[in-house]
Amino acid sequence: MKIIAIGRNYAAHIAELNNEKPSQPVVFMKPDTALLRNNAPFYYPEFSKDIHFEVEVLIKINREGKYIDQKFAHKYYEEIGIGIDFTARDLQSKCKEKGLPWEIAKAFNGSAPISEFVAKEGHDLSNLNFSLKQNGELKQQGNTSLMLFPFDEIVAYVSKFFTLKKGDIVFTGTPAGVGPIAIGDKLEAFIEEEKLLEVEIK
Repeated sequence: MKIIAIGRNYAAHIAELNNEKPSQPVVFMKPDTALLRNNAPFYYPEFSKDIHFEVEVLIKINREGKYIDQKFAHKYYEEIGIGIDFTARDLQSKCKEKGLPWEIAKAFNGSAPISEFVAKEGHDLSNLNFSLKQNGELKQQGNTSLMLFPFDEIVAYVSKFFTLKKGDIVFTGTPAGVGPIAIGDKLEAFIEEEKLLEVEIK
């Protein structure tokens, strides 16, 4: 399986990082070694001093496809979840300054905690609230209606370049409010009012 992630998909987050608004989805990838499952703790690595949380709605691909027509894209995922895209902001800034790829800032071990997946049925995917709390304080709050590129457009676009396979996970972008983590923190991520993910920083 592979992890496909979409950057700069919420305008307020683009603004808070002073990034340019994209005309098409910004795509990057993480290896399967980035996954953290079952509310496992995240161990702060020695190579960064500025790791940020970024909460994101996830979709899980349920069948193989490439060059998927957007009108059929909804058939390629049946489940959603919540995840955190941990980002070593200090490494990312250095890479950006030199025009280099920034996988080391995004794809390191444990950088993709994910929840269990739940059926998309019963959720309005075009108007879905999601959020993240840090030590009980609400830090990020988003709604999928504010996405620049909605789920089906992401699936169709990504499938032009990469064959999507059953079990692939797509991180669909983070809203404003990202911030640094510290050892001892407790992060909680929600879809609507349901807590689906909890991560302790050690």
